[in-house]
Amino acid sequence: MRLSDRVKGISPSPTLAVDARAKKLQAQGVDVVNFGVGEPDFDTPEHVCDAAISAIRGGFTRYTPAAGTMELREAICARLGRDLALEYRPDEVVVSVGAKHSLFNAVMALCDPGDEVLIPAPYWVTYPEQVKLAGATPVIVPADETHGFRVTRDALEERVSRRTRLLILNSPGNPSGAVYRREEIEALAEFVVARDIYLISDEVYDRLVYDGHRHVSPASCGPEVKARTVLINAVSKTYAMTGWRIGYAACHRDLARAMGEFQGHVTSNPTSISQKAALAALDGPDAPVEAMRREFERRRDYMAAELATMPGMTASVPEGAFYVFPNISGLLKPQSGGNHRFAGSDDLAAFLLEEARVATVAGKGFGSDLHLRFSYATSFERIQAGVARLREVLARL
Repeated sequence: MRLSDRVKGISPSPTLAVDARAKKLQAQGVDVVNFGVGEPDFDTPEHVCDAAISAIRGGFTRYTPAAGTMELREAICARLGRDLALEYRPDEVVVSVGAKHSLFNAVMALCDPGDEVLIPAPYWVTYPEQVKLAGATPVIVPADETHGFRVTRDALEERVSRRTRLLILNSPGNPSGAVYRREEIEALAEFVVARDIYLISDEVYDRLVYDGHRHVSPASCGPEVKARTVLINAVSKTYAMTGWRIGYAACHRDLARAMGEFQGHVTSNPTSISQKAALAALDGPDAPVEAMRREFERRRDYMAAELATMPGMTASVPEGAFYVFPNISGLLKPQSGGNHRFAGSDDLAAFLLEEARVATVAGKGFGSDLHLRFSYATSFERIQAGVARLREVLARL
């Protein structure tokens, strides 16, 4: 079969591939501790589920406007005002089928073939693939691990060109858990304005921050950068609603209109029932969100401390999201001795799945072959079990 060059150039998602392998082993009766999956293990809050059931019973099962219902867009505007002191109007918001869909809409609306997109590494695996689907070129900008995986303006200045169209920023970050400070966000905002480019700000983990840190949106740095920013968020991580598939973008009205029209020809509206559920989540109590955040912080403290003492690994404490991204240089061929030396993160991840029955995600797919990603979005007891297995297997190397 002849496939388009567009789809032939796509790399498969390593996170989904690891999750599929782990679930296949589990279906065969193998006990696998899955540190690969990037979704909360908590149930969706009951009041959100009740709203969806009421929507079904009330017959709210037909098409909605392609960009989402007015009441949900109003609730999103209220949420951005309440949490981030940002003022948006409903016609500046587009509701989509998850944050990934919102990102795709933005990239497709902003990029042409020949454009370049700056992507700090490590990055979420989907960013470069979406840029390539738009015919643009991803330009990877390393973010120094000693600086907490947070990219600097100087690093961006080294890679920017006359073809640069936009910068993609993710804070809190996946896979690193990096949280940018206000002064760092302000420096990047100044860069965007000075270079006359756009900024996609992926903020899906904005409520999952620890140690007293606060999330700062680039759109809060003044009207010039706000007009150039596409703020991306979703209900998936904050409210344990990954399968409901509701994300949104907030941006300049003209861009929002273009994204809405594009979406109308690709998917039409996001699911009507899920929109009612998302409305209940945004308008509902914050207690379930804070309870989940506190439990993630407890798990983070334990996992980061344990991984930091594993043979051949070093691990910093992430400040947001729900991932630890330890450095595995001590287990790789150029640095390590002994009989077991691994060629890279793929090799080590495969070994840990087979020998320890622990699923992780190789850092290679995130732009760093010197790391593995561990998700602590699983129970504390399973984290303890997985850590014990890792320690036992690595001690034998």
